[in-house]
Amino acid sequence: MGNADTKLVFRKAVVQLTSKTQTISAEDNDFWDQFWSETVTNVQDVFTLVPAAEIRLLREDVPANLATLCYKAVEKFVKAVENSCRTQQDQNTVLNCSRLLTRVLPYVFEEPDWENIFWSSLPAGKGDPPIPLAHSLCSAICDLLFCPDFTVASNRKNGPDKAEDLHAVDSCEYIWEKGVGFAQSPIKNATFESNRTELLRLLLTCFSQAIYSPNQNGNRWVQYVTSAENRHALPMLTSLLNTVCGYDPIGMGVPYNHLLFADTSEPLVDMCLQIIIVALDSDVQQNDEAAIDNLFINYLSRVHRDEDFSFILSGFTRLLMNPLRQTYLPHSTKKVQFHQELLIFFWKICEFNKKFLYFVLKSSDVLDVLVPILYHLNDSRADQSRIGLMHIGVFILLLLSGERNFGVRLNKPYTTTIPMDIPVFSGTHADLLIIVFHKIITTGHNRMQPLFDCLLTILVNVSPYLKTLSMVSSTKLLHLVDAFTTPWFLFSSPSANHLAFFLLEIFNNIIQYQFDGNSNLVYTIIRKRQVFHSLANLPTDYSTIIKSLTKKAKRNMQATSSVSLTAATETPSMEGSTPALPAEPGTLNATLPDTPGVMKITERESAHPGNLTLPAELVTSNGMTKEFMKQSSNQGDCSPTTSSPKNDAEWAPTTEWVRSWKEKLPLQTIMRLLQVLVPQVEKICIDKGLTDESEILKFLQHGTLVGLLPVPHPILIRKYQSNPGTTAWFRTYMWAVIFLRNIDPPIWYDTEVKLFEIQRM
Repeated sequence: MGNADTKLVFRKAVVQLTSKTQTISAEDNDFWDQFWSETVTNVQDVFTLVPAAEIRLLREDVPANLATLCYKAVEKFVKAVENSCRTQQDQNTVLNCSRLLTRVLPYVFEEPDWENIFWSSLPAGKGDPPIPLAHSLCSAICDLLFCPDFTVASNRKNGPDKAEDLHAVDSCEYIWEKGVGFAQSPIKNATFESNRTELLRLLLTCFSQAIYSPNQNGNRWVQYVTSAENRHALPMLTSLLNTVCGYDPIGMGVPYNHLLFADTSEPLVDMCLQIIIVALDSDVQQNDEAAIDNLFINYLSRVHRDEDFSFILSGFTRLLMNPLRQTYLPHSTKKVQFHQELLIFFWKICEFNKKFLYFVLKSSDVLDVLVPILYHLNDSRADQSRIGLMHIGVFILLLLSGERNFGVRLNKPYTTTIPMDIPVFSGTHADLLIIVFHKIITTGHNRMQPLFDCLLTILVNVSPYLKTLSMVSSTKLLHLVDAFTTPWFLFSSPSANHLAFFLLEIFNNIIQYQFDGNSNLVYTIIRKRQVFHSLANLPTDYSTIIKSLTKKAKRNMQATSSVSLTAATETPSMEGSTPALPAEPGTLNATLPDTPGVMKITERESAHPGNLTLPAELVTSNGMTKEFMKQSSNQGDCSPTTSSPKNDAEWAPTTEWVRSWKEKLPLQTIMRLLQVLVPQVEKICIDKGLTDESEILKFLQHGTLVGLLPVPHPILIRKYQSNPGTTAWFRTYMWAVIFLRNIDPPIWYDTEVKLFEIQRM
């Protein structure tokens, strides 16, 4: 009954605030104290008792009251810090102010006229110059995140009367968890964890002004919290990082324990992870070290000890693998849902700390990153509401594939038991990669088509290092060649032909550098040789071009992929797997900007720059001429001609256009292989009466093409290069994920977000 009474008092105060046409004096403490002195016990109550319509009404009709509410709440924060937040009343006041501001701020931010309210000073502004309200609030939040007996356990036993001065507390002694830069293990306390979560939720809400003012030059809230003006910047980053990477959702592993006991750690980890990725969002490049004022980026870029890297990587892979783990008892272990934030975090740390990236690549742990990413890519391929997850997964694999070690690691046998809707196979992680990519291309949502370039670029990058492909993955690669080299597809758009160039480069790399172990692939090439002969004899006369297009005019790429392509290669899926499901009705989907073409986000580098002795004119990618590559780069896509209009709808193929790229198709290596091996295989089959492919494979295993193939081309890798387009895409994706993940309470729901659009599906 008492709790109902306090809620009623709170609700009456809200009604009074909005219904009074005259402004309420800031000196009327009896009135204002109703909002924070009474114990509204949780943030959900505040969201229920303060409806969105009334906040907007307050903003439009009595703006002075809304401004005073914000001022008074910040003032309470500042006073609580000055009092060291030692009493229960101070702590309740802080929590209720935090909940109220979390509720109100999005409606302040959505109105452009209110954009600068927090960048003015308190009415009784002290200091010279006056301190902006935003700085006062952020400083108070950061102080309170290391407040003994409120958010951390006190190191001193002096009693409440001798509480530590929060302005003087050494927060490095109060880092929340052991890990990077901190060896002690603080005692876990559910109340402290809950209080931290509330404060971090408010801080995240402050940061979210970026989604309402996307054209501002940087996020001023983030800039302040990550600057040298925040004396807690280092212990704060360390606390957030260690809380995330030290979290084990399964704990002692007692079945169903997550259903029996409330887990105060997961909401805290959620908030820590979201604060980290927003704080690391910067237009500063990692090589502009002199210009880095963001201490979070600065400190993270300087982590260098192997034990710290190991702690970060093991925590990351443990959490990323968590939703995939299978147990004999269904739903018996806790599954976390923040895999998208984890992938953004991984991207950011690799971007700002290259030593960490190389640490990941030098161990087999990189495969613990690969497998869950492939799982999510495969699982999301048919769901357009998860297009952002598809993009970031592919971007990370593109980043990793730019390093030789990644390709080498892929040769490790794949033995993990994760339920995936893919054909059963016995082979390596390279086989898994190819099979999943094939599945995405052939059965994915049609919005996945812009990713085809990146998927094939990844395969090109790793192809020189793949020692033994299975028969299943070899067949999948040939299947892609078959699909992407049909005349109607090659003639369908000005950039369609570059997929064929990528695929031929994959085959050339494997034949030139890994022929000995790849008898399955060589056998498949021989068996499907007609595909390559057809490509070599592609018609260039105008009448045949038009006939090919007319014949298939009504078939788009998606129809080809999902119907005719997969029908030809139906194979059993892995046990326990389920097919990807389309988006459920009512799903919220945040629209994201288009990602730049693969030519804009990659840069070609020699895999062995020290050993490059070939003449410059031979140093070309996938057998194409330097002129062709230059044209491709200038266009921003992979089309080999500069004369094609940008609008595909206005474009029509010509004889000259087809000839311009057909003569550059790198078919020499494959044709030479077929010229040498096909007669030998046919002779063996006739002489021995062979019909069993295992005997042919045995012959191919012991064959050699040494001295018979063209001079090996240098291995060129397309490395990811950051650019403004991908930076903007990541920012939008990150906030879209955070928006959609914060539904309890729904912090930004039904507000006028400007950074992206929210669509109901």
